[in-house]
Amino acid sequence: MNTITDSMQTNTQKNTDQHHNTGTCPAFTMLRTQRVESLGITVEEYQHVKTGAMHYHLAAENSENVFLVGLRTIPMDSTGVAHILEHTVLCGSEHYPVRDPFFMMIKRSLNTFMNAFTSSDWTAYPFASKNKKDFFNLMDVYLDAVFFSRLDPLDFAQEGHRVEFEKPEDSNTSLEFKGVVFNEMKGAMSSPVSTLWQKLTSHLYPTTTYHYNSGGEPENIPDLSYEQLIEFYKTHYHPSNAVFMTYGDIPAYIHQDRIEEKALSHFDMLDLRIGAEDEQRYKNPVTVEDVYAIDEHDMDGKKTHIVMSWLLGKSIHLEDQIKAHFLSSVLLDNASSPLRYALETTDLGSAPSPLCGVEDSNREMCFVCGIEGSVPENSEKLEALVLETLNEVADKGVSQDQLESVLHQLELHQREITGDGYPYGLHLVLGGLSSAIHRGDPVAALNVDPVLEKLREEIKDPGFIKSLVKKLLLENNHRVRLTLKPDTGLNQLRKKKEEGRLSGILESMTDEDKEKVIVLSDKLAKRQTQEDDPEILPKVDLEDVPPKMEIIEGKNTIVAGLPLTMFEQGTNGLVYQQIVVNLPEIENELLQLIPYFSSCMTELGCGELDYLETQAWQDRVSGGINAHTSIMSELGNVQNVDGYFVLSGKALSRNYESLLQLMEKTLNSVRFDEYPRIREIIAQQRAGREQSVTGNGHMLAMIAAASGISPKAALSHKLQGLSGIKHIKKLDDELKSEQFIKGFADNLIQIHQRLLNAPKQLLFVCENEYQSEFQSKLENISGNFKSKSDEFRTFNLEPVDQLVKQAWITSSQVNFCAKAFPTVTMDHPDAAPLAVLGGFLKNGYLHRAIREQGGAYGGGASHDSDTTSFRFYSYRDPRLTDTLDDFDQSIQWLLAEKHEWRQVEEAILGVIGKMDKPGSPAGDAKESFYNRLFGRTPEKRQLFRERVLAVTLDDLKSVGEQYLVPDKASVAVICSAEKENECKDLGLEIIPL
Repeated sequence: MNTITDSMQTNTQKNTDQHHNTGTCPAFTMLRTQRVESLGITVEEYQHVKTGAMHYHLAAENSENVFLVGLRTIPMDSTGVAHILEHTVLCGSEHYPVRDPFFMMIKRSLNTFMNAFTSSDWTAYPFASKNKKDFFNLMDVYLDAVFFSRLDPLDFAQEGHRVEFEKPEDSNTSLEFKGVVFNEMKGAMSSPVSTLWQKLTSHLYPTTTYHYNSGGEPENIPDLSYEQLIEFYKTHYHPSNAVFMTYGDIPAYIHQDRIEEKALSHFDMLDLRIGAEDEQRYKNPVTVEDVYAIDEHDMDGKKTHIVMSWLLGKSIHLEDQIKAHFLSSVLLDNASSPLRYALETTDLGSAPSPLCGVEDSNREMCFVCGIEGSVPENSEKLEALVLETLNEVADKGVSQDQLESVLHQLELHQREITGDGYPYGLHLVLGGLSSAIHRGDPVAALNVDPVLEKLREEIKDPGFIKSLVKKLLLENNHRVRLTLKPDTGLNQLRKKKEEGRLSGILESMTDEDKEKVIVLSDKLAKRQTQEDDPEILPKVDLEDVPPKMEIIEGKNTIVAGLPLTMFEQGTNGLVYQQIVVNLPEIENELLQLIPYFSSCMTELGCGELDYLETQAWQDRVSGGINAHTSIMSELGNVQNVDGYFVLSGKALSRNYESLLQLMEKTLNSVRFDEYPRIREIIAQQRAGREQSVTGNGHMLAMIAAASGISPKAALSHKLQGLSGIKHIKKLDDELKSEQFIKGFADNLIQIHQRLLNAPKQLLFVCENEYQSEFQSKLENISGNFKSKSDEFRTFNLEPVDQLVKQAWITSSQVNFCAKAFPTVTMDHPDAAPLAVLGGFLKNGYLHRAIREQGGAYGGGASHDSDTTSFRFYSYRDPRLTDTLDDFDQSIQWLLAEKHEWRQVEEAILGVIGKMDKPGSPAGDAKESFYNRLFGRTPEKRQLFRERVLAVTLDDLKSVGEQYLVPDKASVAVICSAEKENECKDLGLEIIPL
């Protein structure tokens, strides 16, 4: 292994030295370069001479380098060929002939991001790392995987689909469909919103690739043959069809030398142009009705979705794209926008559709609006309401203030440095990828300032927005109205259809066919248990890990008697402000309402302004304000907690004073007398929470499983977890009563009054040049944030210590399983080995047992020191009891088997990688502030890091034996009603969600 790594490093150094003076790679031709000051990058465009592959390099002074190779993938069916290919190319390649290099590299890397994506017309393989050695290790593996994949038939069977006997060795048992993507898409298409989008695009794009489900429809996935997969790979995964994008402080020519040597030099130009086509346009609008699956017990209220969508112009025309987004923002940006106001206030549905807005990643864009929580009979009324609203905008226009506010939001969005989810560089790369894929101009897509300046002049024309809404929407006949109704029998119908198909396959099988299925199952099982030599792959070592954490520190001072913490960060002209309020003592009945209070705080009016005027004010001066609570367990005593209520906002630096005034007014004089608006907010929140289950079920199951371990865990389940979802459904129904809504609002007022009486402090993140000016302005206004009373009782929660055994029943074709054990807080010496143990069990046992052999989309384990729980989980899982058994078997594997130091080292690298993952400049500052606020000082965090780096195999076995005790296990699963008897056999309490 070390020899391979050293060789790679040597080659990199040679290439660097060779071109040090010229700074060029002869294999590539530079086409142009352009500076984008608002993003702090220089965009360089290159073309590979031999194959025509494009390379866009975003040069930046950032050590977190990003690499992405994207390919145009244009499926013309719903078998999921592009999606299954995305999975299988990562299962071994020419120079890395191991069966799972992708997941093996996750263990051997310090990456800050590593994944693969399948979109509707492209597939991308991105990663990011701050460590140069690690970066080039990953580049070598990714290039080999993409362009020299082995595509073993057994990997196709595992990742895509196969038939297997219920008892794999017994041909007298029934047949089953299995496969990771097959089960992943069963989970994905259990989401009504995913079904809504797929049904809508199938009609909006009747003849092009977007008509089909690129992820794969579960009923169509088994139609894909291995031979079809190979043919798709040969044409679509060629460099002539590829786009390379990089970001960071590594020069372009160094990337290019590597790309040329490892991949492109082995190919010639492919005489085939792959890409999406323009859609044939409708002469008249289309009206469609369809259904989605829902279980009987979930039919509590109106469940129909009604949406309208227009096909717009090409996404690669930047000016058209910006104008489409501008119009969408004018119509839908906030509660004061005309179309959103109509959709939020109508009694035709409970909330605007989550699809509302512009989708610009396809070759041709589309605009969508609509409602959910409706009935089919409202379809024509909804269409009439939308068209009436659009006609009113076309006739009367909107105020100049609204247009300026939308432009302000576009400018702010362009300038903000993100990175708390995806790395900032990846965010920028993905921002230009769609344009590059469609052979547009990604340089222009990244530099929208000239278009914004032109738009600033155009909106001065009173007729601008009127003509825009006419052209894009009212005079555009390529329009679809889709009514998607719930069908309680659809899941059963699909199940019978699948069973019938399998029965037909079985009936047509000869003895030889059956033997082939048994042999395939046996070969796959052996392949899944084979031990590949990991030293084939490059790696980083513990000596490559920086010994110290990079933790930024703020400056603390007192302004007009109020504590203030200021962080100096490169925020690209933005300021981030927070008012941090100590949570007061709150009784249980009010505590349950905290999430609703937080969402209402910034969505209602304040003072003399109603909520529409307040929303407009927010858009004029800020990038949005929001409220949330931050609660953590006390170090050393998990039964004690501390908590804060946070009002947070961001703005362009020129608007900092206006933002502060807005936040002060919001905090001190929010209005809870706008009852209809409160109902709208809760209804919208309910819709979002219900939709979160199919995408976030593993987290919800883990929260439920841990809810008996500590007060913080119990509160998370009560407020953000499955219990919270159940509560908001009940609350939304109750708020229809006039008497109940008044009592609810009175309770919110009680919470508000206690917060006003609580101690407060301020947090500011901005660039150095603004700090003294901000501080002087604070002297004038900070007095308005002071506590209104000397009486303050500290927030606390009742102690919690009980086992949980729960099964939550909802509409889902797959399961989410979790098991939790009580542990210790971060400052305890055992916290470090417990953190490492999560990755150790996932890497060594759970990934293979749950994903590869069990067919789930994912599974693993992790330690949460805040709730002091060690948690196992599975995601989009066809199994239930067997998965819970796998959790237990992984513990036995830990204690009984012999293990290598390499496995421990890999798990340590995983923990360190997460600890060192950078966020945005503002995000890093906030993380530092709150860690210190809750006692997680830099010294304690550094000590934890040192303990992680010192973990041994004996430590892992010791904590596994001490904490992962069967009698202390709590269990929670999310599943369908079909699994109720299985859950009862496990002794689980059945809870309808």
